[in-house]
Amino acid sequence: MAYVAHHTGARRPRARGRSGHNPLAAPLLVLAAVIAAAAVYVGYVLWPRWPDAPVALDAPTLPIVVAGVQFNIEPAAIRQAVQRKPGTQERIDLAYLWPSLKPPDPALKAIDGVPVNPNERLFLTIQSVDGTLPLMERVQTIYPRYLVPQPHAGPDGLTLRGFRDDTPYKGEELVFESQAPEHFLARCSLKGVNNSGGCLLERRIGDADITIRFPRDWLNDWKTLAQGIDGLMARLHPDAK
Repeated sequence: MAYVAHHTGARRPRARGRSGHNPLAAPLLVLAAVIAAAAVYVGYVLWPRWPDAPVALDAPTLPIVVAGVQFNIEPAAIRQAVQRKPGTQERIDLAYLWPSLKPPDPALKAIDGVPVNPNERLFLTIQSVDGTLPLMERVQTIYPRYLVPQPHAGPDGLTLRGFRDDTPYKGEELVFESQAPEHFLARCSLKGVNNSGGCLLERRIGDADITIRFPRDWLNDWKTLAQGIDGLMARLHPDAK
């Protein structure tokens, strides 16, 4: 009996309680949260979604932002179908009929098998500034080292000044309004398709560069062209100057 009493009264070792701290609990919870977040993201990316409905070509102008600048653009003027959507985009390519400056009908790509004449269209590209200086600064600081010494007169109030043949601009010349070059100034090639050169005229609005391309032959009526470009800029961006 004494032996039984002795063992019965002995203290049992205390079980390590459930309230003890587990040093791995917090890292495991963080890992589980990360795995759950990753699973949700992958599911969102891979989950099938219906494509955006195409914008009708006769729809009103689309608000499109390029380089933080908003433009109002007719869908039919946008040359790439993937760009016909509102919102922010890196680049927009446009075309307008000349001299009406209306958007072309994309369905009329050829008439009786004859391709559309590109010389009947004004082409525009709007994209972010790529780090180049504004046009007038280039005219004042960069182009002079490449130009021939003497300019010559062009059509009705224009001045033409060619680039030397030993420069990267060989075969081109600057064409600008004699009294206000900041208003109308283009860089034109002397020859192009069908021996008709092309011209590039640049505008900058904020951080958006606008490059306008047109046939050199249009310089014969450059005042109408300049007026048309001003009006088109006002349509695309009412605050354009």
